[in-house]
Amino acid sequence: MLSNESLHAPAFSRSNSQASVDSASMEDFWREIESINESSVGVQGEQPAPEVKPVDGELEAEWLQDVGLSTLLSGEEEEAGKALLSTLTRTQAAAVQKRYHTYTQTLRRKSKPPVRDVRDVFGLSEPDASCDNHTTQLAGDQEEKQLPEVFQTSGPVPEEASLDSPALCNGSPEEEGSFAEPGHSSVSILEAVPDIPVHANGAAESGQTDPSVLSDDDYLEKNISTEAEELSFEVSYSEMVTEAPKRNKLKKSEIKKEDYTLTKFIVQKTRFGLTEAGDLSAEDMKKIRHLSLIELTAFFDAFGIQLKRNKTEKVKGRDNGIFGVPLTVLLDNDHKKDPAVKVPLVLQKFFEKVEESGLESEGIFRLSGCTAKVKQYREELDAKFNADKFKWDKMCHREAAVMLKAFFRELPTSLFPVEYIPAFVALMESGSHVRVQLQALHLMVMALPDANRDTAQALMTFFNKVIANESKNRMSVWNISTVMAPNLFFSRGKHSDCEELLLANTAAHILRLMLKYQKILWKVPSFLITQVRRMNEATMLLKKQLPSVKKLLRRKTMEREVSAEGLPARLPASKAGSDVPEGVIRVHAPLFSKVSMAIQLNSHTRAKDILAKFQFENSHGSSECIKIQNQRLYEIGGNIGQHCLDPDAYVLDVYHVNPHAEWVIKP
Repeated sequence: MLSNESLHAPAFSRSNSQASVDSASMEDFWREIESINESSVGVQGEQPAPEVKPVDGELEAEWLQDVGLSTLLSGEEEEAGKALLSTLTRTQAAAVQKRYHTYTQTLRRKSKPPVRDVRDVFGLSEPDASCDNHTTQLAGDQEEKQLPEVFQTSGPVPEEASLDSPALCNGSPEEEGSFAEPGHSSVSILEAVPDIPVHANGAAESGQTDPSVLSDDDYLEKNISTEAEELSFEVSYSEMVTEAPKRNKLKKSEIKKEDYTLTKFIVQKTRFGLTEAGDLSAEDMKKIRHLSLIELTAFFDAFGIQLKRNKTEKVKGRDNGIFGVPLTVLLDNDHKKDPAVKVPLVLQKFFEKVEESGLESEGIFRLSGCTAKVKQYREELDAKFNADKFKWDKMCHREAAVMLKAFFRELPTSLFPVEYIPAFVALMESGSHVRVQLQALHLMVMALPDANRDTAQALMTFFNKVIANESKNRMSVWNISTVMAPNLFFSRGKHSDCEELLLANTAAHILRLMLKYQKILWKVPSFLITQVRRMNEATMLLKKQLPSVKKLLRRKTMEREVSAEGLPARLPASKAGSDVPEGVIRVHAPLFSKVSMAIQLNSHTRAKDILAKFQFENSHGSSECIKIQNQRLYEIGGNIGQHCLDPDAYVLDVYHVNPHAEWVIKP
């Protein structure tokens, strides 16, 4: 067994930016690695997949597909891709532009069929030398290609989406809502949709600001207290980094083993409340994932860090059984039993077995269990679980804990994207503040596939139950993260012992942050929800194929100017021509005796007030009272697919952002 000293770990692991690992923790780590190596022999006869050197442009093409911009690769004209491009911030657009340019240059070098020039797609003039840090100098001898007709529209380009603005080059903030004229030689795809003036937290522009929302400077400089710091969800993380003056860089934080050294963060609710990942429709969460990956890439770009550095052969996995089966396949099988399940049922059973009698068992995740019994139970689970014939009463918590680790270790792809670990290593090497690490981790969680994200959330909840009994089971946050990191962030490529220690040490720190900040990481940042609303509005406009986007842009600008002068802005056409008064919504509750109610909203009406009103109206029977406790208010349609509102959300503010929504009370 190797010790920490014998490995000569990289310098950063002994610096202020990396957790100091004591001998006991390293002993746990190497014992777990040894156990993994022993258990992997002969399990499925798999050999570690070799690292594959990516072909030039291959990673960029894969990234463009992952973020929902495959239309840039195929040349097809889809509303979804154009709507996504139209909502990007400056830093996000720069990240897309950089990768698309690399991809197109690679194709040209290979003498492939002509592809659209990056200047055509993003409406760029010849890059300024002062922007070298943000954009790549385009080859001067490349002939410009014109965009397909459907991409070409007339009208000004929203400054927020412009890639050649001065703010992109020098980081100076520009006034939101300003416009810049595009170059004469090309027309931007970003012109296709008008810029809709809304606040970063999703509120319609009203001239008033929420005092609880921090500005960029406050975010970086305001000292809330030594015990807790406020974390803002209202401003794009990458924009915050690029626009902040370098002198205001956050102070490096020292990360130690003791849990209390991690900064406590709080997220203040705005008038829109907070949104959990499960509160949005599946289609909107898909857009959140695309935007999160773009934002995460832009965030690392701001620090000069490449997000992906290697690629491994993908393992298909098994089509049946339990172990080595992809999460999506397991969930498809489980949906036959329970359509609402989000976490594999077998995993939930493992949690239950440990919670029954193992929460107070000392070293529960350090124990190896009886090898013969574990092997027997594995075979029986593979053969009998889906048929509900496995006898769970004969399994003890020790075997359940061992098989829980094996379940994650044998997934075809790790629960968390191991290819991001090198980027996190570089981020911690830079001595970044824990706030910066938390922001990067937050975006990574939002970018996870639904099955991975839901499973990870259930796993962190379970681990925190184990940690709550630390006084008896001796499993602290540090112990859990050290033992579980090799199982959750595994790499099938070959690494030296030193590299393995470095990657596992970083993975353990990431897991520690997940356990500490679980209540924050699964909240959807409001700036991403704002972008999703704009994407949906853009898609609707593009589908209507309006004859003149320029007229719409002019009308929006005029309405903004009228509102700024204090005059009442014109009501939406559907509202102006209807009999429904302004600020009145009709709420539907199909599961109750009083199924519909018109409610006049005011600035103090919250979602829970509407629920309470329905409870009062339906309080004649006790069963109605019980049912209302499990109900929530949803906004459905308009510029959102489906959004389960926070009980503390002020409904009038949501109404102003989405006046065409329907309002429904349901589970």
